[in-house]
Amino acid sequence: MMGAYVERLWHPEDAGGLSRKDRAPGRYLAYVPDELGDSLPTLGAEAQGAAEDALSVLARADERIGVRGRYLNHLLIRSESISSSWIEGNRVTPKRLAIAELLHQGPRQALDVVANVRATESAIAELADHTRTIETSDIVDLQHVIEPRLERGLRREQNWVGGPGWSPLRAAFVPPPETVVPRLVADVARFVTDTAGNPVVRAAIAHAQFETIHPFIDGNGRTGRALIHTVLRRADALRHALIPISTVFAGDTDAYIAGLTGYRADPPALDEWVIGFAQAAEKAAGHAVRLAEDIADLDRDVSDRLVAFRHDRGLNPAVPRRDAVVLRILDTLASDPVLTAESVSTRLAVSPAAAHRALTELAEAGILGRTKDQRGRLGCWTADRHLALVALTERSNGVGGGDTQGRKPRLGPALPDVSQFGARRQASTTRRDAPGL
Repeated sequence: MMGAYVERLWHPEDAGGLSRKDRAPGRYLAYVPDELGDSLPTLGAEAQGAAEDALSVLARADERIGVRGRYLNHLLIRSESISSSWIEGNRVTPKRLAIAELLHQGPRQALDVVANVRATESAIAELADHTRTIETSDIVDLQHVIEPRLERGLRREQNWVGGPGWSPLRAAFVPPPETVVPRLVADVARFVTDTAGNPVVRAAIAHAQFETIHPFIDGNGRTGRALIHTVLRRADALRHALIPISTVFAGDTDAYIAGLTGYRADPPALDEWVIGFAQAAEKAAGHAVRLAEDIADLDRDVSDRLVAFRHDRGLNPAVPRRDAVVLRILDTLASDPVLTAESVSTRLAVSPAAAHRALTELAEAGILGRTKDQRGRLGCWTADRHLALVALTERSNGVGGGDTQGRKPRLGPALPDVSQFGARRQASTTRRDAPGL
């Protein structure tokens, strides 16, 4: 796997608003990677071993999470989308994201991340079938869900990444010319379709190649990260859970960018990129298992809290019936941490009045919080402790799973309010170590 640079001329037709340096014409080099083909390249022993180890760790994590992954996946995808947004400069919190997702309103940054959540789920649902051939149009569809405001389709102009101004002459990296993008994306689609070999290696290469092509005007990073899930699920590397690998990338963007730069070097630092990707996969697997365990502990705790509340209030029965609305709400707080009476009524097929009574009871029990809109009216109920666990995972990823009390992450949500957790949970809040698998 190699690539070549082609020389191009920069002479902006519309220079209005550009600085003097950006208006200046000149020649620049755009990088054109070789096509991937179908088969995986030969790796060195260290890189191959790292990929095999990562594949084993992912399989064990998937097994430990098990069927819980079905209701945790949305939470895990939301976690990854938050990290993706931090990589790209959108400072959105888990709570703000969840509210925007339910109410379809909020700051643009939150709505952008909501689009990424939906796109990732769409990619897995539509493309995970290993008998299906992935086409360029599928990748275009995926990006359009992420960036619906843009004109649909592959870019038809030169773009570039980074740099101090608005000119490819000063860019950190210039992807291939627009004329070769269709051919290269079709090659990536064929590569992602194939499931032979180690899927960790295939996911690592597919992601790096896609980011190198940068085939869209915007949304390339989020689309490329969604393709990671597609590769791993198509190969049955993950059957239950979606391991948010890019959350670890967000913790060290310098290393991530350096890895992509090495992938494009001459000769390509392919082994180093695969090793870094495999290590990120292992860390993400550990964090996903920890989050699943924390959610299970929290679900048991809030259930006990509800029974204690009903006992203290003299409500009969203290333990609600299995089909009680309050218990049905508790069962889905991990996947639906923000609720309204209307959303509960629709999802559980109960009357709005019954939904409102159950939400009010959970709020009075201290299980749900009330969030007001800008006019001071009740906007929704929020499972703040569940949302805090997502913020906690983000901080842990931000420092590689270490102690967030003594080493604040450079990127990621602020430390959640620890007063809402018990003593054991508070200790875990300030020290999050990725568990051994």
